[in-house]
Amino acid sequence: MDDFEKAILISFDESGTIDPVLKSQAVAYCQQVRETPSICRLCIERLICTNFVQVRFWCLQTLHEVLCLRYSSLTPDEKLYIRKSLLSIACFEGSDDKNLVRVLDGPAFIKNKFSQVLVTLIYFEYPLIWSSVFIDFLPHLSKGAPVIDMFCRVLNTLDDELISLDYPRGAEEVAVAGRVKDAMRQQCVPQIVRTWYDIVSLYRNSDPELCTSVLNSMRRYIFWIDIGLIANDAFIPLLFELILVEALPEQLRGAAAGCVLAMVSKRMDPQSKISLLQSLQISRVFSLVYKDVDSELVSKLAAMLTGYAAEVLDCFKRLDSEENRRISMELLDEVLPTVFYVMQNCEVDTTFSIVQFLSGYVATMKSFSPLREKQVLHVSQILEVIRAQICYDRVYRDNLDMPDKIGREEEDRMVEHRKDLFVLLRSVGRVAPDVTQVFIRNSLATALVSSSDENVEEVESALSLFYAIGESISDEEMRAGSGLLKELVPMILSARISCHSNRLVALVYLETITRYIKFVQENTQYIPLVLAAFLDKRGIYHPNLNVSRRASYFFMRVVKLLKAKLVPFVETILQSLQDTVSNLTHIDWTSKELIYSGSEDGTHIFEAIGLLIGMEDVPLEKQSEYLSLLLTPLCQQVEVLLLEAKVQNAEECSAKVVIIQQIIMAINALSKGFSERLVTCSRPAIGVMFKQTLDVLLQILVVFPKIEPLRSKVTSFVHRMVDTLGVSVFPYLPKALEQLLAESELQSKAMVGFLILINQLICKFSTKVGDILEEIFPVIASRVFHILPRDAFPSGPGSNTEEIRELEELQRTLYTFLHVITMHDLSSVFLAPKSRVYLDLIMQLLLYTSCNHKDILTRKTCVQIFIRLIKDWCAKPNVEEKVPGFRRFIIETFAMNCCLYSVLDKSFEFRDANTLVLFGEIVVAQKVMYEKFGDDFLIHFVSKGFPRVHCPQGLAEQYCQKLQGSDIKALKSFYRSHIENLRQQQNGSLVFR
Repeated sequence: MDDFEKAILISFDESGTIDPVLKSQAVAYCQQVRETPSICRLCIERLICTNFVQVRFWCLQTLHEVLCLRYSSLTPDEKLYIRKSLLSIACFEGSDDKNLVRVLDGPAFIKNKFSQVLVTLIYFEYPLIWSSVFIDFLPHLSKGAPVIDMFCRVLNTLDDELISLDYPRGAEEVAVAGRVKDAMRQQCVPQIVRTWYDIVSLYRNSDPELCTSVLNSMRRYIFWIDIGLIANDAFIPLLFELILVEALPEQLRGAAAGCVLAMVSKRMDPQSKISLLQSLQISRVFSLVYKDVDSELVSKLAAMLTGYAAEVLDCFKRLDSEENRRISMELLDEVLPTVFYVMQNCEVDTTFSIVQFLSGYVATMKSFSPLREKQVLHVSQILEVIRAQICYDRVYRDNLDMPDKIGREEEDRMVEHRKDLFVLLRSVGRVAPDVTQVFIRNSLATALVSSSDENVEEVESALSLFYAIGESISDEEMRAGSGLLKELVPMILSARISCHSNRLVALVYLETITRYIKFVQENTQYIPLVLAAFLDKRGIYHPNLNVSRRASYFFMRVVKLLKAKLVPFVETILQSLQDTVSNLTHIDWTSKELIYSGSEDGTHIFEAIGLLIGMEDVPLEKQSEYLSLLLTPLCQQVEVLLLEAKVQNAEECSAKVVIIQQIIMAINALSKGFSERLVTCSRPAIGVMFKQTLDVLLQILVVFPKIEPLRSKVTSFVHRMVDTLGVSVFPYLPKALEQLLAESELQSKAMVGFLILINQLICKFSTKVGDILEEIFPVIASRVFHILPRDAFPSGPGSNTEEIRELEELQRTLYTFLHVITMHDLSSVFLAPKSRVYLDLIMQLLLYTSCNHKDILTRKTCVQIFIRLIKDWCAKPNVEEKVPGFRRFIIETFAMNCCLYSVLDKSFEFRDANTLVLFGEIVVAQKVMYEKFGDDFLIHFVSKGFPRVHCPQGLAEQYCQKLQGSDIKALKSFYRSHIENLRQQQNGSLVFR
């Protein structure tokens, strides 16, 4: 071992025992050797004489790098030397065979690296320089397994590195691959195929591993060589003989199946394809699939049969003649039972889509009416496949029942996996509705009768099938109970499933009842069964709190639909829910059981109660009694908690905050069932109860002024009371708004919530809130302009922070707020004595935004505000101004910057739909300015603005005519054309803003 080999060994050492300095010196020395001019010769000589695999690998790696990076700079003699040396090593040529054997008998990674080097040379030299590489290789295959093995590795590497379309290729690689394939087809493919046949025939018993390698290489090439070389009387019998002989190793039999799959998958015209498929007599391998389903051979056979079936189906779709379509359908009928078995019991190859194949087959059934006997059988088998595919693996049962990370991942995976399967189910239901309904009935009957902890997954899948098919049943069919619905819905309503304690079973059971509730709407005799399902341990009293919460949501949906038909049961329902209602505020909301309950916070049960007792069908006395029984204890609990909070520390208060939040949400949900008409007109006593509740809940803001979640919940309740109490909420607004505004100081998120509330008030009550708005607007303006930055928001990396997002949200809400004010005849608020000081700031902000904001719709909002302000504040020409200076600002500043310069900017993209909407508003603004200002606007715009952008006089005159006309569409069309012409004239040479 010389210094060179020592340096390589040290550089490869990963033991950690080598001195780092020495190792870096070794790496530097190796790099220095790599740069020498004679490096190729050095590598090849060392490759065939060294005893160290690290040295061999280094030499091969270096050769590969030299060929990839410096091939063009090598001399012809160097290239010839590399060529001859590599072929000699690969084919056992040369004077000292003992040394050469070392490379071919070395470890797999050395042989693979060698094949990579040889393929890199082929990439550059075949066929123009080294045209005989494959022909030169073939005679040496008679030397036995090592040379045959290397030949297979070269073919595999050539496919991986150049030919295979499984990897992304550049244009140059695609061109080289085409050149190589064309040359091989003309020159050596028939000889290579003949060699494959001879090797497999000769070595099948003595060296099956070698034959497996040969067949795996052959499989890669079948896709692009002449199919006649493989699909013939020699190869097909050989391949099937290999598959069928049980004494042969599974790997060899599987490789033969892979070649058959490649053969049937090869692209060709459907007439030739169906002849090939028919000639295979594929039925002879069916029995092999029913053996050990977990074996590698069965997996390969499953892939072969599913691929075969897909090709037959494709032929059926593409062939025109009735005879060929008949043959295709016969072949399909023959293979489908085995394919269905494979789909249910074997690991199907990922490249084969079960759903896509079955959907394609189901689509062919639409041309048969009625279905043939075999097709009816196939429909049943397809439904069996669907049921098997949607069934959870029982190994995940515990993970799913109380979801942990594994369970949640499996549930998410299954939800996604089921989507296409349920689409397929509904397709089958349309093609064969009777068969589908009978299958679902039998599945349900079997599951419900034999339900136990042992078949949880089967029960869940049967219920899921019934739930999924419901999506394709119309409302009319559901109400009428068409088909087997009259049997199935009562069946599940009255079912007592012993595995109901399982979370997934309980959830799909309740969801299924909810989906079919329209049937109960017309068949009210089943209402007691529905109520029982939701009000016992199958629903709201389920031991799993996640199920219980979800049941509350489903029950709310049921109540919303059945509503008046539940009036006779109100008393019973409320008595059943008494414990649930009282327990709501005594739950540990940090418990593990509720962490993954999502949006199910338990308040849906209050919404359901509100919907029940909020109906006018309920007598007033009863309604008042029910509502009082709910609101009074909740309000009293809030009052007690607030009193205690005043004398307790922050840690003790945190638990109370959670309870108060829950109470507010419950009362909020409860109020959703009461209409404004009922609480203000027909039954004002109910309104009084909600006003008293509002009075209590507003105290929360006084005791907990800094707790954002509480403020958010109280604000939400105020929103609800605005909708419920109407104008009778006014006496409570000053106190509520004062408290909310007091705590929104310097908090952009709180300010957004406050502005949304004010927007609701304005939209609902319009000018009636003028006095309130006039009082609070100066404070709002002061706060907002203090919070928002004067400059534009930063952009680029690091600018998407939560703080920036909150500020942007506040800015958007501010524009909406100003828009709502102007659109509801409240623009006079801006002119009130205390507000006027902010008018200039508002105008400048609106101007800048209308011209420059990155969000086009925000710009549109600002333009609309200006249009409305012009209409409100500007009378006809020669009349005294309502707002001194506003007219001049609009004509000289807004018109020029927004209506001319901003639309000339290249960022104003007419191909964008939102930009076209903004452009339409800008044109409307010009029309309004002309109506209000007359020639003052027109003369200034045309004489000052157009010359600055080099507008021809003729176009300016046309603009005046269009503006003075009455056709706004014609004006818009002309002005767009006008702007586009001006842009072309400028050619980007002017920056207008």
